[in-house]
Amino acid sequence: MTLHPADRLAFDRAMVTQPVWNRFNTAAEALSLPENVLLHAGPAFAAPDLITAPILNSACVAAVYEGLARNFDQAEAMIMAGEIELRPAQDHDVVTPLAAVVSASMPLHTIYDAWRGQQRVYAPINAGSRPAIRLGLRSEAVLTHIRWLNTRFLEVLQNGVAEGLALVPLAVIGLVGGDDCHGRTSVATKALIGELKDRTRGGITDEDALDFMASSPSLFLNLWMAATKCMMKLAEGIDGSSFVTAAGGNGHEMGIQISGLPGRWFTVPAKPPKGNFDVDLPPTRALGAIGDSAVVEAFGLGAMAIDLCPAQKAALGTYLPGDSQARTTGLSVGSHPYFRALDVRLGSTARGAVAIGAGPVVGLGILDRLGKAGRLGGGIYDMPVAPFAQAMKALEE
Repeated sequence: MTLHPADRLAFDRAMVTQPVWNRFNTAAEALSLPENVLLHAGPAFAAPDLITAPILNSACVAAVYEGLARNFDQAEAMIMAGEIELRPAQDHDVVTPLAAVVSASMPLHTIYDAWRGQQRVYAPINAGSRPAIRLGLRSEAVLTHIRWLNTRFLEVLQNGVAEGLALVPLAVIGLVGGDDCHGRTSVATKALIGELKDRTRGGITDEDALDFMASSPSLFLNLWMAATKCMMKLAEGIDGSSFVTAAGGNGHEMGIQISGLPGRWFTVPAKPPKGNFDVDLPPTRALGAIGDSAVVEAFGLGAMAIDLCPAQKAALGTYLPGDSQARTTGLSVGSHPYFRALDVRLGSTARGAVAIGAGPVVGLGILDRLGKAGRLGGGIYDMPVAPFAQAMKALEE
């Protein structure tokens, strides 16, 4: 298929980008986010009673963290009454994983385009393998971990970021080492931790932080989500372009945005990913697709580059659709200078999705739809063509 000139221009703008993590800002500082507004993954919920249980749980934890409510029950009542408002993170240049919710005073990684300096995207600190807000659990353990993460561990990260860390080179190290930059980021995380240790004057001496780093192979993921979104943002606003600039789910709906219609979500009901459970629960407990990490697949990595990641392919290969290889070719736009040695094609377009009749395949964690058991396992979400067709219809109109 011949690439539309507007899609080529959007892709070129996205690729001529150097995402660098150089500091932390709170959402209040960076975005002037009101203290009673919480940010979640995916498109907006049409009404409070549609908020999925894991996001509601995380929102309650975030509200108590923020001091908006004395306890989780009061927080839920305030959310349902509209006193606390939930909004899509990507509409505010923030990306957040699974059911994680961002509040005004939370410190966020700030990622900017070092080549032009005019675009910034934000992401919360990855909560690693301890009780994590991304898992959608309403507990004191999650609240305690967030407080540690955003104080003591924040200080460790601040001491190590120095003049800033370019993120694409770390992603390349990961891909060469067998990561896919989504479901598996352990190699890139190891490189990131090495950089932080080298840049910290006197080295990292906080033993709890060192233990946390050693046991949390996904620490790079939130940074890479923000780097990916930063590149996508730079492709926004090109007339006639169907280049995908946002992708994410809230457990109720899955959606995308495209360059030529910035800020407008095109959505479908979110079906659960298909995969193996790590717990003894029935398949009916699986929540629909959730998380802003789908930006990684829309960008062309993650499950769209699963051949680079033997571990992910072994775990999830049986759940890939039969045409997954064809999608990699049919949806992708071109190559990035840093990734050419890996023969990786990046980007995706609504035009490409409509032409082949399918969207990207996305690797996602599977959460308990009741918000009680946290992560049930991992799987593949087969994104339907419908939101891309909606986007193309709107673009043509």
